[in-house]
Amino acid sequence: MPNDSNTSNNPSHSPGNSSPSTSIKPDKLLWWVIGLGAVMISGFLLVGAYSAYTNPKPARELPYFKPLGRDTTVGPDGKMASAVQYHKVPAFSFRDQTGQVVTEKVMEGKITIVDYFFTTCQSICPIMTDGLVGVAKYYEQNPNILILSHTVDPETDSVPVMAQYAKDKGIKANQWHLLTGDKAALYKQAREGYFLDAQEGNGGPEDFIHTQLFALIDKEGHIRGYYDGTSKADLKRLQIDLDLLLQYYRYKAGNSVGW
Repeated sequence: MPNDSNTSNNPSHSPGNSSPSTSIKPDKLLWWVIGLGAVMISGFLLVGAYSAYTNPKPARELPYFKPLGRDTTVGPDGKMASAVQYHKVPAFSFRDQTGQVVTEKVMEGKITIVDYFFTTCQSICPIMTDGLVGVAKYYEQNPNILILSHTVDPETDSVPVMAQYAKDKGIKANQWHLLTGDKAALYKQAREGYFLDAQEGNGGPEDFIHTQLFALIDKEGHIRGYYDGTSKADLKRLQIDLDLLLQYYRYKAGNSVGW
């Protein structure tokens, strides 16, 4: 006679154990979640480390020139925020060596080097231009760099004269504009737009600007540096600062957090 007690005690005959269980025990689930979290955190850290290595934050920030005062605004959170406002290059309109009208719009999204010269100058201008030729050649593959050279003698430096000067110096119009136009407007831009000359004047017949300074303008139109265009040390400093600005914009583009 079959032994019913043996049958009931045999797990293989129990209705509740007809198939293997697929449930995960709570302690195993906890360790699985912890492991997954650790992997994700490690991934984020590796990505951050790689980004910091390939796109590092610049070692220093260039100064801003010509503060205008503080501007107070109300943020999205309702809190008051105050920030210093700085001078921006004002509007202008001149013609370059190709006869094209060039305005301040050409500087948008560009890091710009600005100077003043005249084609018949035999003193500081050739040194300054030769220095900028070296800078232009070094950055010729970088579309973010622009040079604007304004004449102080527009009566002599017509568009054809500027075109010949550009040809003689190997200046490329897509990277470097030689600007001519109304003398009063050119001189006003030098004094009030770039602050390259501290003397008073109105661009009249007796007015003359002769400065060896370069100005460095960032993509937002702010002045970020001045350099002696006749000094090899300052030309080197200009290149260092150009690289810092380029690095800053790469860093800014690759990170959601500001400077």
